[in-house]
Amino acid sequence: MGQTLWIGASENGAEAGVAWDWVCLPEGVVAMADPMALVTNLQFLSPQGEVLAPMESVLQLNGIVHTLPWQCEVQRALGLLH
Repeated sequence: MGQTLWIGASENGAEAGVAWDWVCLPEGVVAMADPMALVTNLQFLSPQGEVLAPMESVLQLNGIVHTLPWQCEVQRALGLLH
């Protein structure tokens, strides 16, 4: 078990981050422990500029997490990749 934090910075130095817990399953597979329990300082807006509801925001966050190569990094840190 562990936690992953991904951070990005803009040109003006503002930082945004997303964090989540993960678990190591059999065969060395790593997965999010709870896809609904992401932590972030991001705020998502609708095309009309309205703040998205928490459930809509978590869907956006999951989309972001699934594009990141975080599983390989965790597996490398655990010594599971050769």
